[in-house]
Amino acid sequence: MKKQHVTRRRFLQHSAYGICAASVLAQVSLQAAEGTIPTRPLGSTGVQVSMLGLGGHHIGQIREDAQSIAFIRKAIDRGVTFLDNAWEYHNGRSEDLMGRALLDGYRAKAFLMTKHHGRDKKTAMQHLEDSLKRLRTDVIDLWQFHEIVYDADPGMIFAPGGGIEAAELAKKQGKVRFIGFTGHRDPLLHLKMLAYGYPWDAVQMPLNVLDAHYKSFEQHVVPILVRRRIGIIAMKTLGSGYVLRANVVTPQEALNYVWSLPVSTLVSGMESEARLEANIRTTQAFTPLSEVQKAELLAKSRDAALTGKFEPFKTAPNFDGPIGRALHGVG
Repeated sequence: MKKQHVTRRRFLQHSAYGICAASVLAQVSLQAAEGTIPTRPLGSTGVQVSMLGLGGHHIGQIREDAQSIAFIRKAIDRGVTFLDNAWEYHNGRSEDLMGRALLDGYRAKAFLMTKHHGRDKKTAMQHLEDSLKRLRTDVIDLWQFHEIVYDADPGMIFAPGGGIEAAELAKKQGKVRFIGFTGHRDPLLHLKMLAYGYPWDAVQMPLNVLDAHYKSFEQHVVPILVRRRIGIIAMKTLGSGYVLRANVVTPQEALNYVWSLPVSTLVSGMESEARLEANIRTTQAFTPLSEVQKAELLAKSRDAALTGKFEPFKTAPNFDGPIGRALHGVG
């Protein structure tokens, strides 16, 4: 994909999702004024989710089980009720910790999302049963195909006997409410998944102030999702710290930029109460950026973004998980 050179004029003209975004942001502003954690609609599902989500990978990095469980409950108590996870995170430890945290009535307070690597029906169903057991739940709110980062992934999922058949079966069995997919490498792979015409409920992707200039998910994928009323889940807003290393925006500017897009939620990796509270304060203080303000941030970030240096998950396999690597024979 060619590098993106986004001018202020081009950005202002890129308004295919303007009306929808304005509607979403109006809801957020009202809730923020009331002092709560704002929520947003998850596409056309009819469900509202917290605009700040708790990343599942980071909770598995907390060494003590009891500390991690208490942290998850703290986040839910503070209104961060969108929970991210994945079958592979820390060999299942992240799902197990979250499942234990969701006991004692916490499951009813949370919107639970997890991801899987099942490209064929049999593997996907096995991953589903593992996740249900670890998460100690009868139903997963959002079940997503994880890491669509290899060219063969879409064809494998939609082939006869592919993972999409597991998704349909899981919904029919009442074990899953909604279906989505994720990926961090290339927006073209997202477009391939969308081209099959499946009625996705949500799609997860990197969105940040650098993305618009290089292999842009915002430019190529977001408008399609808005038109199809598919929930947009933002990740890698700080790019595991790489976005901040570019030294062109502050953390608050980086978060506010993405929340000013028509995203349903922003998944953040948090493993300390200090980080949790800082993100909550930013969430509650959020005011949507104007189109001019967004264009100004993009202008500031352009030079740092053009090579992809500060979005390494788009240019190298070192951000890809071991399950996907093994499946596709990548060392």
